[in-house]
Parts: sequence; structure tokens; C-alpha cells
Amino acid sequence: MRNMILSMLIRIRKLGLVLLFAFFALQVQGEGVYLTGTVLGPDGKPESGVWVIAETEDLPTEYRKIVVTESEGRFLVPDLPKTPKPLTWTVWVRGYGLIDSPHYPIEPNRPISIHVEKAEAKRAAQIYPSNYWMALIDVESGVEEPTDSQFRDKASWLNQFKLNCVLCHQMGSTATRLPGKMAYDHGLLKARGMNVFAEQLGRDRLLKVLEKWSAKLISGKTPPMPPRPAGIERNVVITQWGWGDQYTYAHDEIATDKRDPLINANGPIWGVDLANDYLLKVDPVEHKSSRIKIPTRGNFGTPWCEQTFKSLTSEQITDFGFGSLGCPEKNGATPYLGRYDNPANPHNPMMDSKGNIWLTTQIRRQWAEDLPAFCRDNPAVSDRHHHRQLGRYDPIANQFSLIDTCFGTHHLQFDAQDRLWTSGDNFVIGWLDTKLYDGDRPETLENALGFSEIVIDSDGDSLADKPIVGFRYGIIPNPVDESIWSAVPPGLASTPGQSGWLERYDPKKDSHELYRPPKPGMGPRGVDVDSKGIIWTALAGSGHLASFDREKCSRFWGDGDQCTEGWKLWQTPGPTFSGAEDAKEFGSADMHYYLWVDQFNTLGLGKDIVIVNGTASDSLIAFNPDNEKFTVIRIPYPLNTYTRGLDGRIDKPELGWKGRGVWFTNGLDPIMHSEVPKSYVGKVQIRPNPLAK
Repeated sequence: MRNMILSMLIRIRKLGLVLLFAFFALQVQGEGVYLTGTVLGPDGKPESGVWVIAETEDLPTEYRKIVVTESEGRFLVPDLPKTPKPLTWTVWVRGYGLIDSPHYPIEPNRPISIHVEKAEAKRAAQIYPSNYWMALIDVESGVEEPTDSQFRDKASWLNQFKLNCVLCHQMGSTATRLPGKMAYDHGLLKARGMNVFAEQLGRDRLLKVLEKWSAKLISGKTPPMPPRPAGIERNVVITQWGWGDQYTYAHDEIATDKRDPLINANGPIWGVDLANDYLLKVDPVEHKSSRIKIPTRGNFGTPWCEQTFKSLTSEQITDFGFGSLGCPEKNGATPYLGRYDNPANPHNPMMDSKGNIWLTTQIRRQWAEDLPAFCRDNPAVSDRHHHRQLGRYDPIANQFSLIDTCFGTHHLQFDAQDRLWTSGDNFVIGWLDTKLYDGDRPETLENALGFSEIVIDSDGDSLADKPIVGFRYGIIPNPVDESIWSAVPPGLASTPGQSGWLERYDPKKDSHELYRPPKPGMGPRGVDVDSKGIIWTALAGSGHLASFDREKCSRFWGDGDQCTEGWKLWQTPGPTFSGAEDAKEFGSADMHYYLWVDQFNTLGLGKDIVIVNGTASDSLIAFNPDNEKFTVIRIPYPLNTYTRGLDGRIDKPELGWKGRGVWFTNGLDPIMHSEVPKSYVGKVQIRPNPLAK
């Protein structure tokens, strides 16, 4: 009997050790490990709809996770990284109407209580999104009625103001809330691009608007408090990884082949540093970041700011460098410290089905004589300056291929036939048939490359009679009818103050069509398509989301004003400008840099959910076409999150929400405007409830 009891005790002890070891292993590996607690206000009552930011410095790159408290103030930060040893974590709280809490150490799986303090109005407003501050521009007393013909009214001027000034950074951020007219005038002279856009808006008029806005802010005026996250907005999990440095301008990212969200599952996220010619990389499993220098052809080394153009018919060499904050205005103010060194000037990465990274990048001078020989006889491209060419990076071989083009490039998209379509030219739409191109055989390029000059039938006689000039910004193939759509915003190479337009190209007929959004819509930038073939575009100027259904058109030819019946517009959430009698006329004060259609339900809100960049509002804005409702996914930290390209990926379908998500990057220019002056790439997930593990 004694031996039996001893044997049982030994087995129990062993079982206890096994359970203890299993618990320790759980902690080490991260399976089921989470951070949890409750947020309480000064009255001891729960604070719902506020953000809890969890951070660790124990990983190879910066890492943070952000969640939202539920109705009882509880939070749960799920799915902590798997590491060989436990990580050290801190958590803190940010919420509208509150003072940011101190940072508290926290242990996994051990609940804590965090007490927060209320903030008075002026202090509370410091964390409000930039569009709330920009919306304090008063339409009635702060904006003159335009007298020049290019701007129809105050709404068109303000919309162009958003398109010009929020093209690279938020207006209304701490860095842009300046003390008076002279400060703004000095700031505009720092950068060639800002100065050019100021002249386009009417410099004196712009400075008067900014002066009156500044006076309002100096007097102590603050925006109304935005609503806290509610409903499904509390189910979000935001994860961020640092990449690049304090000078990085991470314009876009790519996680997968946009035609198949299962490609590159659990693989690295790729991006481009436009300012410094790097291909950026984050491993979201190992939590490591790295970067690879992007080459040019023949040691071409002229930075973006110093680009020149020389035509075939003249010996004159002219300046052509597009000016942003990294390009100081000649004889202007003190140059921006993050001056670009970017002859490659990479822009938009895209992934193919094999995991290769394609990108728009400059490989040579922009001189017409440097065009490929087979391009020089075509007047549509022969004597034009072209914005970037193409590059391809093979991650397995760690090798770049540089591909010359007859046309400029800016954005990329693959169609079902593996043709790579490009925007970025003022005169033509171009493509590369990747099945015909062999990088080891340069002679295959001519046959693989194609382009079509944009000429429309303006009068219905079935003849293409009117060339259309404008910077093709976004691009998307429509898999339903194999047409190609691009977006042209006003103010780049088209007339400022006007509506802009969408273009349709039919490769089978080699024909083009033009469609302008009806008033108050203005400023198409991003363009995408849903599974039904409906085209979606972000109207960056007027602050609308728009759809266009060509099937509803009774006429296809014309200058673009035909088929207003094909359009639908929705004003996006957030404030409009102060004093606007008709909010619909002025739209949202937000600016939407791009958009993306979630055809594969990678976010978890449903198939064909449209996600708009809340570029001025630190957010991604999801729209459900079935019920026409918006869901605002706020990125509360760092402030001035300026989202550009985004895509969704499914890493492991059987894991549900944990195995999928939407990726984005903070493409602020300059990144020094950010609350944390370093770029990051982020991931958004939607779980079933705010406490799901």
C-alpha cells in the first residue's frame, strides 16, 4: 500500500512538473499569450472606445499592437509574438477626451487596471486627426470667391487645395499649424513642389486663407471631439513594425499578388523608400526589417530634384525635377534636412504569382535620345519626358532587372494574362507582357512592350478625334470585360480646379473612353474594381467615395460628361469645412489618397468591401456597398499616419481572423511630421469581438 501511495505521489509530482513546463512553454512560444486589463476614468467608471497601445523593445525592429476597449472598459491584446524567451511589454492608453496615460509595465495573462485622466478641450484636441483641424478653415469668412475661370467656386478651390497640399502630408497636423502668414510663406519656399502648387492655387489667395486659419487657431479655437470607436470599430487589432529610418519616405507596400491573397503567405512585406532608393523588407514572423539598394543603369546618379530633359529637336536642356519636400526651391528658404538622394526614385511595388517584386523606378536620364530605339519613331512617345521606367527584383536570386520603357510609369497592376499595366504617362497607357519578356534576352523587350495614345471619340462618329492629355495616376484591369481603367486627378498635368476623370481602354478594340464625376465630385486618384466589374474611385478633392457602372450608360462617346447615370457618390465620414451651408457641396474635409477593393474578404468585413485611405484622418475607411455604411478604422498612434497603397493577404485560412489582414504603410512626406519620426508598415485585423484571443 505504501509503495502504491508513493508511486501515485511521484506520478502527481511529475504531472505537475509537466503542467508547469507546458505553461512555461506556452509563455515562451506565445500560444494563447495575451495582455489584458481594464481602463478606468477618474470617477472609477470604465472608459469604453479608447485605445490601448502595447509596445516592446525586445524584438529586432520596433513593434507595437493597438486594440480598443469594449463597453466595460476591458481590453485584450492578442496573439503576442513567438520568441525563445518572454518579452518585456509596456501598455498605455490614448482616447478622445483623455490625457495620454503613463506607460505601465505589464505581464502576459495577468490583468491590470489603468486609470486615466480627463483632458480640457485644448489639450484633448492635440490628438484629434488633422482633418478636424483643417476643417476649421471657414468657407464664409476665410475663403475668397474665385475670380479666375479655372475655379468654378469656393468648393472647387478648396478641393484643389486639398489635392495640392495634402498630396504629400497632412494639413492640420502640429507641424502645419503655423503662426501666421509669414511662417507659411517661408515654409512654401522650402520646397519646389509646394511653391509650384501654391502658385497654381493663387499664392496671395492661399496665404490669406492660411493667415485667417492661423488666426483662428492662435485665438484658441479647437475642433469638436471626434466620436470614439463604436460597434465593430472596437474589434480591430492593429500591428506595426518599424522599417527604414528618420528620412525614409515609404510610399507604398505589397504583401501578395493582388489577384491571389494566398501568394507569399507568412512571407515578407515589401515597400519602397522613394527618398533614398531602397527596397524595404519586413519579416512579420521573425520581426526583422532590412533594405536593399535599388540600382540604376550605367551609373546614372542624378537625384530627383536635379532631373533634366532634352528633346530630340533641340540642344536646350531644361529642368524637370518634380519638387516635393525633398527638393528645395532655388533661392528659397533653408532646405528641408531630408533632401532626397534618389536617382532611382522608386514608387509602386507589385508582386507577381512567383513572388517577384515589380516596381516603377527610374533607370536612366529622362532625355528623349535615351529612349529605346524602337520607340523613337512614334510621335506619341518619341519626344516626351517620361516619369520612371520598370524594375523587377527576384528575392530568391537577390537580383534586380532594369527594364526600359517607351512611356512613363507610376502605378502597376497585373491582369489575368500576366500583362503588367502602368499608369504614369501624360499621353499614353502602357503595358509589358511578362510572358513575352525574357530578362536574359533583351531583344524580347520590343515585342513584349506596348502602348496606346489616349484619343477619344468626342462626337459619336466612331472615329478617335480628340487626344486627352493628363497624368494617369491609378490603373486597374477589369477582369469582367478585360478593359483597363485609369484615374486622372486635376492639377497635375490636367487643368486645376476641374473634376478630373476616369479613362477606359479596350485593348481588343484599341479604343478609349472618358467619364467625369458629376458635381460635387472632384479629384479621382485611386481606382479599383470589384468582382462584378464595377469601378471604384476615391475622389480625393471633394472627399467622396464613388462608383461607376458602365452597364448603366446609354452613351459611351463624348468628352466625359456623358453617363452621369453610371455614377454614385457617398460623402465620407468626418467634418466638412466650417461655415459650409451645404455639406454635400463641399464634401468631407478628409483627403483620400487611394483606395482598394477587398475582393477576397481578407479583412473579414465581407467580399467586395471598399477600403478608402483616410489620408488626412489617420484612418482606413471601410465601405459596405450592400448597406452603404462606413466603418472607420482609426490609427491613433503615431499621429499623422498617412496611408497610401494597401492590400490584403491570407496567411492561413483555417485560423480565421488571425490568419488574414490588410496591410498598409505610413507614407508621410516628410516622416519628421509624424509623432514618431520613423516609418512603419502596419496590419489591420478584425476579430469577432474586442476580447477575442
